[in-house]
Amino acid sequence: MPEVRLEEVRRFMVDSLKAVGAPDKEARAQADLLMHADTVGHYSHGLNRLEFYINDCQQGACKPAAKPVVLKESAGTAWVDGCFALGATVGNFCMELAIRKAKETGIAWVAAKGCNHYGMAGYWALKAEREGLIGISGTNSSPIMVPTRSKERALGTNPIAMAAPAGNGDKIVVDMASTTVAMGKIEMQIHKEEPLPNGWALGPDGRPTTDAKVAFGAGKLTPLGGEEKSSGYKGYCLATMMETFCSGLSGANPSHKVNLWDLARSNESMNLGQCFAAIDPDCFAPGFGERMAECLKTWRNLEPVDPSLPVLAPGDKEHQTSVSTLAKGTVTYPQKQLEAMEKMAKRIGVKPIQTV
Repeated sequence: MPEVRLEEVRRFMVDSLKAVGAPDKEARAQADLLMHADTVGHYSHGLNRLEFYINDCQQGACKPAAKPVVLKESAGTAWVDGCFALGATVGNFCMELAIRKAKETGIAWVAAKGCNHYGMAGYWALKAEREGLIGISGTNSSPIMVPTRSKERALGTNPIAMAAPAGNGDKIVVDMASTTVAMGKIEMQIHKEEPLPNGWALGPDGRPTTDAKVAFGAGKLTPLGGEEKSSGYKGYCLATMMETFCSGLSGANPSHKVNLWDLARSNESMNLGQCFAAIDPDCFAPGFGERMAECLKTWRNLEPVDPSLPVLAPGDKEHQTSVSTLAKGTVTYPQKQLEAMEKMAKRIGVKPIQTV
């Protein structure tokens, strides 16, 4: 697959966002969000998502120059209207608010309505972790999960993320969808022209499919765990929990009322709900960082089934990929994905991505 220098990908993202009305600061913040995903190896949420954001800005679903506002707040809570700004604009506003409040009160929870797609949930949890806090974030999304025993979709991927600091600069990072995979993973299989693993998605008839194009067209993902016999109802329940925290608290659209997110969508905003929380571990038992470091060491030192595949702690794979990517200075993309970006570049009048 073709390689592109990291600074070139960032340049293209910033140029593209500015071309559709994003101020420089907001465009760079959104590019940071997308670059994080590609740098840690979650390509479904990086450059792969750019054209969706561009389309939202052009269609009016996203207001790239908008600023979020606080509608109601207490010492440890806030209700925010994202005003349909870019995902990074809302995410930075809400998590910075949660961090500030948590440093004053010990714990803070922010719920936001009027939101657009905000990238990897873990990006926002890590923002609090870097401040020595436990960060939590989640969002609802378009209805592409088929609940257990249903033939119809009604919930989103509804991801949840948590990041916590540990001793010696270490950390634990949990970031997962409540579906078996995110829809972006289906898209990446299409770009790579490869079939899906069993259990990822369902076809129009509600039966499992490994055809990526059929799965994408149907838009029906399985809950985390897959079928009922393999505990898929647990993923279903996780999605309902995040629905409660996100749309329930914020007054945003629940997933079953959210528009499907695609490039042919009208200019109606999705009005997603999102949550951002921060917890100061120093308000609890002393030695939090040391205890977490001990847990991480224990997990990593467990005897593996395959000696060539050591046991990883949550977040290790992404950290290792990030170190490797930054050292190399480039990221690889499927040729078809770059071709799609070239078409978009011509459409919006920016310089296309230059490969190495």
